Amino acid sequence: MAASLALCPGPEIDTLPPAPTLSPQAWPLCLQWLVLIVLAGCAGQLLKHFHLPAGQFVGPMLVGIAMGASGVSLRIHRQAFRLGQGCVGLLVAHSISWAVMATVAQSWPVMLAATLLTVLLSTVVALAMVRFGGITSSTAAWGTSPGAASAMVAMAEDNGADPRVVATMQYVRVVCVVVVGAFVSRLLGVDGGAGNSQGTAMLLGTPQLTTLLLNLVVLVAGVSLGNWLPAGALLVPMLLGGTLQLAGLLPVELPGWLLALAYGTIGCYIGLRFDRPTLAYVWRRLPAMVAGSLLLITLCALLAWGLAHLMHKDFLSMYLATSPGGLDSMAIIAVDTHSDIGLVLAMQTIRLFGVILTGAFIARQVVRLTRR
Repeated sequence: MAASLALCPGPEIDTLPPAPTLSPQAWPLCLQWLVLIVLAGCAGQLLKHFHLPAGQFVGPMLVGIAMGASGVSLRIHRQAFRLGQGCVGLLVAHSISWAVMATVAQSWPVMLAATLLTVLLSTVVALAMVRFGGITSSTAAWGTSPGAASAMVAMAEDNGADPRVVATMQYVRVVCVVVVGAFVSRLLGVDGGAGNSQGTAMLLGTPQLTTLLLNLVVLVAGVSLGNWLPAGALLVPMLLGGTLQLAGLLPVELPGWLLALAYGTIGCYIGLRFDRPTLAYVWRRLPAMVAGSLLLITLCALLAWGLAHLMHKDFLSMYLATSPGGLDSMAIIAVDTHSDIGLVLAMQTIRLFGVILTGAFIARQVVRLTRR
């Protein structure tokens, strides 16, 4: 009987589908995008609710870092990132006036000296990271360069440095600068956009349809013209919009929802670059990178304190102006905290070009000094 039962074929059992996994990288691509958009939007609004400066930028950036480290394959298209930078450029252009231009014209020698000091401080930090952080000299020089992150990565690869470590060092510092900058703003009692009735992004109001369309034309044209210029997607729309506004031809006005979208796009673009392979590659060097970034931020803050007394400016504006972060990141925080946007923009722009022009020379000097 047992033998006959063993020989009789039983009912066919369907193969069970594999158990669903909770790992975000296994989710469908549409679900990954949905989670990113929802979490980034919620995080931005939450930080804005708690009056965190640039909360609509910091929140999506932190969400992007978490999702990038979890292994998702999402990437924000570079053109979307550039359009976001263009929106920030127009937002800055809204703050440009003849009074601001006069202030910049009067203070340019001090700004140039501050730029040179910042580059010198970054060189000192690079030497310290070679000595104590176990990072090669050329890579440390490009990685600690204070600004123009994407340009520094491209130039580093052309000059034989490891672009992965350079990129990580640059964006680790961007994260540190943004978080510390928001913390300093909060510590000094400066609220973010949520402290206002409509938020900083809504200060530009709701423009008329014709004005909005003309501003969008300036945005697209500026981003297109800035393709071959470092940070050109931010600088060219800013220059075009500022020039048109100073000439009285076009008021620079953008709706709040567009600025929030631009903030979120920039934040997610930066955050998603921290993928798992990159983090694994630099894990052992990460403490040295963070320490080097914080050291450079501290040295620049001390420089800002001295310059604030010398130029009779508020410390927060001078801190943002000398902070070794990206031009777009500092512009967002400066606008959101009602700082001296003309000062911040001018010093950050001068340093941007200074870093690009001196990058190769500084790298060679760091290599030469460490070999000795």
